[in-house]
Amino acid sequence: MFRATIDAYLLRDSVEILSVLVDEIRLRTSSDGISVKAVDPANVAMVTFNLDSSAFDDFEADESEIGLDLTKISDILGVADKNDKVSMELNENSQNMSINIGSFSYTLSLLDPSTIRSEPKIPQLELPAEIILNGTDLRRAVKAAEKISDHMLLGVNDDVFYMEAEGDTDKVRLDLARDQLIDLKPDDVRSLFSLDYLSDIVKPASKSNEVVLEIGQDFPIKINFEIANGTGKVGYLLAPRIESE
Repeated sequence: MFRATIDAYLLRDSVEILSVLVDEIRLRTSSDGISVKAVDPANVAMVTFNLDSSAFDDFEADESEIGLDLTKISDILGVADKNDKVSMELNENSQNMSINIGSFSYTLSLLDPSTIRSEPKIPQLELPAEIILNGTDLRRAVKAAEKISDHMLLGVNDDVFYMEAEGDTDKVRLDLARDQLIDLKPDDVRSLFSLDYLSDIVKPASKSNEVVLEIGQDFPIKINFEIANGTGKVGYLLAPRIESE
């Protein structure tokens, strides 16, 4: 059983968070809420997503696994206004989901979860540097880097967090000292990342007032933030590019 009602803008944000990496998901439901773990086809980035039942207006669910096409859901949500509610109900016999938005009623065919890539094992990494900053600051730096390069260096030196990109002839760098950040746990670290992935990931992260970055020396980066007033938690893990000598 799965029956839920949620704000359209929150469902749209949730779909965006996942679809920056994958087109299809195994949605796990329980009485506590919903969750997703997924890895992109190239094994470069992972996402974990949890949304508590309290984020919904109404929520009833058993433990189950539902296969969903995110592109189809995104297309359906295109008719929704920001203040609309979206009601969803699983029909287990016909393996489809009824979705109601205002006067619109949709019947969405579900995917067989066994045809979707299995959930990844999320590695347990202890990364020495932690930076907490506003999502808009992160997005600004990434947008500036996109103008001149396809990769971006993130690092910490003393009490300064920096983001740097260098092209064939140009270079851009943003330094944020401790007093310009929400919090900083410093360590002398730096890692290089592909802007193809970083640009997509920071789009949903930029809507958060607090984004937590965890960085090591040539290690994957953890990017964590909350949605829906803390009832939802999002985590990305992005593998580094190895710098050429």
